[in-house]
Amino acid sequence: MTTPDISRLKIERGPQAQIPGQRSRRRRWIKIAVAALVLAALAIVVSRQLDGKASVETVTVAQAYPSQNYTLLNATGYVVAQRKAALSSKATGRLEWLGVLEGSSVKKDEVLARLENRDVSASLGQAQANVKVAQANLEQGQAEMLDAQAGFKRAAELMSQKFISSASYDTAQARLNKAKAAIAGQRAAIAAAQANAQVAQVALDQTLIRAPFDGVVLTKNANVGDNITPFSSAADSKGAVVTIADMSTLEVEADVSESNISKIKVDQPAEIQLDAFPEMRLAGTVSRTVPTVDRSKATLLVKVRFAERDTRVLPDMSAKVAFLSKAVPAEDRQAVTAVQPAAIVAREGRQVAFVLDGDKVKQVAVTPGRKIGELVEVKGLKPGDKVVLKPDPKLHDGQPVSVAKK
Repeated sequence: MTTPDISRLKIERGPQAQIPGQRSRRRRWIKIAVAALVLAALAIVVSRQLDGKASVETVTVAQAYPSQNYTLLNATGYVVAQRKAALSSKATGRLEWLGVLEGSSVKKDEVLARLENRDVSASLGQAQANVKVAQANLEQGQAEMLDAQAGFKRAAELMSQKFISSASYDTAQARLNKAKAAIAGQRAAIAAAQANAQVAQVALDQTLIRAPFDGVVLTKNANVGDNITPFSSAADSKGAVVTIADMSTLEVEADVSESNISKIKVDQPAEIQLDAFPEMRLAGTVSRTVPTVDRSKATLLVKVRFAERDTRVLPDMSAKVAFLSKAVPAEDRQAVTAVQPAAIVAREGRQVAFVLDGDKVKQVAVTPGRKIGELVEVKGLKPGDKVVLKPDPKLHDGQPVSVAKK
């Protein structure tokens, strides 16, 4: 009987050795994990198919102004009154009366405030009385001159008939000359008295603060009882009582980069937008440029006047200026509805947009128009509508959607 060879029967003890049962269990767990991932992906797909929601990106329908198509350059600045005055008194005194408030409209030469002036008024009364005294003296002198003229005339007649002596004739003539000299002195006294009265009147007028031009009171810097001095050099004193501005001289002062100066010229049309009233567009014209460049900012100051006056425009308002290639036609001054071109697509031979309505979209027929900047004019939508940007070709009317987070 042959003895079997058992030398080949041995157990592997190396690190790569694996028990067959362990290998099969490992493969089974891998298959289970792969199956779980596949089922999860299928569940997500089925869930999306069940609820029908598509992830979309939306944009807002806005208002745009056709004047953007004419804009060459934009700049920012402030509204400034070209005629503005801080009113004070040349005299020094206590403010006794103030007749205006902020926002009051005033006329040229209207009295706005008054300092205490009883002493100056008394001086004016005294000067005016001196004028009257001088005038009375003149009247008296004129009466004396008439009497001297009559006496001289009689003396001349008597002298011609040799009824009086030469000495009497000379006395009558001297009296007449004296009367004439007195008249000249009295007239000079009247002139001096009138000059003194005028000085007193000027001193009185200096206690009255008048408006130098038609305007509006911007600020009230003093109150009744404050001490007013011409240059506010004394302690606890005020200089200007009120500040007024001529609203008809309002202009926008804007800084323009010196690299863009070639795009600006005098009388060039412009459009002004106030930060306080974004919906308002006002026509303007380049009034002038200040012939000095600001080195620190490398800008040139350009002044733009308003072509039309609006009472809502106030000094120191922030403003944006669009310098235009030509004046904006009347039909282009009103805002139009506009949207990004990518929100408009073709469906069944017509242009449509998908408007977000709750958690669904509504297909709306639209009529696109001219391009305005990066937007396009559109009819059929209204400002504020949320529309789908770049709609998917499979997106349909009434489909539920979810807005993708940006």
